[in-house]
Amino acid sequence: MKIVVAPDSFKGSLTALQVGNIIQEALKNEIPDVQVEMTPMADGGEGTLETLVYATKGKRFQVTSSGPLMEHVTTEYGVLGDGKTVVTEIAAISGLPMVPVNKRNPLNTSTYGMGDVILKAANDGYREFIICLGGSSTNDGGLGMLQALGVQFLDGNNKEVPPLGESIYNVEKVNFTTLDPIIHDCRFTIASDVDSPLCGKNGATYIFGPQKGVREEDLEEYDQAMYRYASLIEDHLGINLQKNPGAGSAGGLGFAFLLLNAKIESGSKIIADATNLKNKMKDADFAITGEGQSDYQTLFGKVPSFVAKLAKEAEVKTILLSGSLGKGYEDLYGHFMSCHSITVGPMTLVECMKNAETLLANEARNIAGLLKEISEERARQKVL
Repeated sequence: MKIVVAPDSFKGSLTALQVGNIIQEALKNEIPDVQVEMTPMADGGEGTLETLVYATKGKRFQVTSSGPLMEHVTTEYGVLGDGKTVVTEIAAISGLPMVPVNKRNPLNTSTYGMGDVILKAANDGYREFIICLGGSSTNDGGLGMLQALGVQFLDGNNKEVPPLGESIYNVEKVNFTTLDPIIHDCRFTIASDVDSPLCGKNGATYIFGPQKGVREEDLEEYDQAMYRYASLIEDHLGINLQKNPGAGSAGGLGFAFLLLNAKIESGSKIIADATNLKNKMKDADFAITGEGQSDYQTLFGKVPSFVAKLAKEAEVKTILLSGSLGKGYEDLYGHFMSCHSITVGPMTLVECMKNAETLLANEARNIAGLLKEISEERARQKVL
């Protein structure tokens, strides 16, 4: 029996690699002759860097940069197995969990660190970049990142504005001629499954702002400030990009990268291509995938639905094993053979996350036991 194990991370508790290893161990313990293709997945959010580096046998390099609150942080960039492509992850530079709950306000956070890390990698000789945009604490339209790369943003007094979200309210002049020349030689691919435009009711501020600390009563004013900021840049450069799908990724960081001629691709697809997941599905009997919580939103391009789509193309049935099943999970049954939650009895989120490893191992063992029975029944049928 061949089983492809391709989970996303259980955010806040287990990485995709950890999840995959736990499921793989359960399968091998229950089905000694099983062939497991273990392929950790991601969609451009937390853990994408680790997954890509692992899948391609690349390397990770620690660097010091600016965090979401412009404090010094130790972060990293990865280099893929090809030895020339850098991976950076906004979640590891200006991620939401890096900001204390009582300080979460995107007016005070910055993407400056992303630009700084890119320059460090570029000065180390790299020119190819995969930028992972999920999990940010920011909503600055990429202003901080662009400033780190040399772009000037001036207020009404011709003074450089601080590299913070609140500065989009005050920008009066833009100067891209000061962009570091090395960036003209760099090529950026954005890993993101967010297709939101920059502004409007479906844009960065309205859709993702509240979870980052934007108050409901401030959404319209913030969105209008973002529109003025982006329009000023577009007029300066003679282009129109803020309505492009993905411009609203990471609080408008997607828009900033589009200004640098980046192309936006599905994060799940980038990982699947790098790991050769489609070919691994060939001749598989089952696929197992999962994420921290599965609900109706899972079908909107998240890792499990992408894995299930590839499996269906290969006529392979997919099992969903997630931390929990949320609102509208019933919609998932048309895409998965079965849907499983690791929780047992009434549990708080804290309890579930604290015991995620044990809970996952137990439910993976249950699934492995059922697959063992299927395997043995198939063997008996062949004998008959």
